[in-house]
Amino acid sequence: MNIYITGSLAYDRIMSFPDKFSNHILPDKIHILNVCFLVDGLVERFGGTAGNIAYTLALLEGKSTILSQVGKDFTAYDKHLQGFGISVEGIRTLDQEFTAGAYITTDQSDNQITGFNPGAMKYPCLYDMTQINGSDSLGIVSPGNVGDMIDHPRFYRENKIPFIFDPGQQIPALTGEQLQEAFQGAEILITNDYELELIMNSTGMSKEALLDSVEYLVTTLGDKGAVINCKGDATHINAVPVETVADPTGVGDAFRAGLLKGLSMGKSVVDSCKMGATSATFVIETDGPQEHTFTMDEFTARYEAAFGPLE
Repeated sequence: MNIYITGSLAYDRIMSFPDKFSNHILPDKIHILNVCFLVDGLVERFGGTAGNIAYTLALLEGKSTILSQVGKDFTAYDKHLQGFGISVEGIRTLDQEFTAGAYITTDQSDNQITGFNPGAMKYPCLYDMTQINGSDSLGIVSPGNVGDMIDHPRFYRENKIPFIFDPGQQIPALTGEQLQEAFQGAEILITNDYELELIMNSTGMSKEALLDSVEYLVTTLGDKGAVINCKGDATHINAVPVETVADPTGVGDAFRAGLLKGLSMGKSVVDSCKMGATSATFVIETDGPQEHTFTMDEFTARYEAAFGPLE
């Protein structure tokens, strides 16, 4: 099965401030705020929803094509992706822009100040979607360029290609009408429980109305697991125990990678979500969304300890 992943590619640049922000901000001078925090250093990590999903899917021995856009600083990330056999033919390069980047400064109380430069993400990827083989393909549309998040579901819907809509942190960037159009006819609408409320508020739709618009509604619940709802028939799956909690960044993307892998194997949506819950654990145990690694034997052992035989 050909898997197409629409979403962002970004650099996460993480800095640590060896003090508390509050010690350097004068509350009565907020109206003329002007601060500079001297950090310990900078760690750069590969990130973005499409990159994170494709990376974990590659660990699961799944092949995918990323549909995204990057800037003039993408060389190292490109080499990283291709090293895992991930197709970059659907990635548009804009030489006048930087790849999207998040600049995150964390203080000693785990408070964060983040600046996000969308850079190339402001532009659509312009991939020729007619190249997609409708008979053996699956798409996922994750947070990224807003135009792509509307246009790609429309193509999948018009060509009867199953797709997953995963709006995530881009929900506020879409109008209620755009959201409603984008997930209409999706095989799966996947969100966490907070995002589900945002969608209902934005579209004015009830949960029942959402269920009438898609085949499956998957709601992740953090350490409480996930609920898979098909036309009112709800199935709950538990979260998979983790050895340690290091960093939640990218956990949701790893869940989606496991889900895609299961669907590509012909498994049910419920069993595919169990694979998603398993792959997510490897991410939360490491710092960063693409620093984890595992073998299929390690994945299978963890899956079977939680859910029984992976057939």
